[in-house]
Amino acid sequence: MKIKLLQVKESTGNSVSSARMVAELMAEEAKADRECFWVLHLNAKNEIIEKELVSMGTVSSSLVHPREVFKKAILNGSSSIITVHNHPSSNPAPSKDDRIIWTRLDEAGKIMGIQVLDHLIVSPSGKYFSGKENL
Repeated sequence: MKIKLLQVKESTGNSVSSARMVAELMAEEAKADRECFWVLHLNAKNEIIEKELVSMGTVSSSLVHPREVFKKAILNGSSSIITVHNHPSSNPAPSKDDRIIWTRLDEAGKIMGIQVLDHLIVSPSGKYFSGKENL
């Protein structure tokens, strides 16, 4: 019988230590002309394993479901994740829908044992909102 194991995914070497660092890392993505939703997959040292585009939407919304957010986190063996999406309007304030999905993702992460460290909204102007810092 052959046993096939998944390989550990190597980190990029970028360690995440603050919301500002994530906002700077996502500066180019923040300039997208429609809302996009990314997940940063992290190892136990908070080093980025992968930056994944999960959803691409319209100028004012992006469809996000926990199933897609955590799929690669499980496959990557991520210890934790950070979610990031952009607001093309340059207003980084979270909408009611943003807060609802953040709550769902936090709950799903707890069930699966994958901590959601933060939820960020980035904007083309460089402004950002961190759920961890502001909620």
